[in-house]
Amino acid sequence: MTPYATDACRAAVLGKPIAHSLSPVLHRAAYAELGLTDWSYDRFEVDEAGLPGFLEGLGPEWAGLSLTMPLKRAVIPLLDEISETAASVDAVNTVVFTEDGRRLGDNTDIPGMIAALREHGVEHVDSAAILGAGATASSALAALARVCTGEVVAYVRSEARAAEMRQWGERLDVEVRTADWADAAEALRAPLVIATTPAGTTDALAAAVPERPATLFDVLYEPWPTALAARWSMSGGAVVGGLDLLVHQAVLQVEQMTGRSPAPLEAIRHAGEKALAER
Repeated sequence: MTPYATDACRAAVLGKPIAHSLSPVLHRAAYAELGLTDWSYDRFEVDEAGLPGFLEGLGPEWAGLSLTMPLKRAVIPLLDEISETAASVDAVNTVVFTEDGRRLGDNTDIPGMIAALREHGVEHVDSAAILGAGATASSALAALARVCTGEVVAYVRSEARAAEMRQWGERLDVEVRTADWADAAEALRAPLVIATTPAGTTDALAAAVPERPATLFDVLYEPWPTALAARWSMSGGAVVGGLDLLVHQAVLQVEQMTGRSPAPLEAIRHAGEKALAER
């Protein structure tokens, strides 16, 4: 993907709420490292109703947008094309404007998840467990389609959520079995556990972490560590955190929006760690 115009130098993250977003810190750090002194990256609070008007108001100086909730699906009808990755989960978190004025959508969460796992030595597993069944769980399933060779067990709170996860499994060609959240402690013995739930949801599971657990991928980055991640690490297991995901997906966004590759992963990571430490 190439920027909308050769002099494109603006980008931003959109969503509601948006004040908490680390994306400006990460992207600005990348621009500084790449010497893109004329580039800017901002944040705008935009909901589904305001998204069409916001997009229409953008000029040729715009290179791209990062999208968070609740816009990842709402943006799809407003785009000219979306990638296979984005289409696989009906979610776009990256929009790039091309030189001929087209709007292209992609999802960097999925390859970002895979890259974060790979960075921690997880290339393939023969089974996995997912805690939760929200929007992030579908991205986790899409990542597991490329990482897990066997069954994925999803621990959920309702039959409606269970049905959704089984449907996502069929769509993504992943063998999914669902289990009740009351049995979630069983998940902790899997070779790879991906926690996709809101803050505090998995705290009660910390006491059930086994000795020498395998790998936990907790998609939260604030507060960090979660109780589950802290106990997991203390028990000798490998932990992949939400900041790892945020950094790797931002690397891909920077590369797509600026046309510069590779993006400075370590500078982006350091900026994220520093920002979180100061909060």
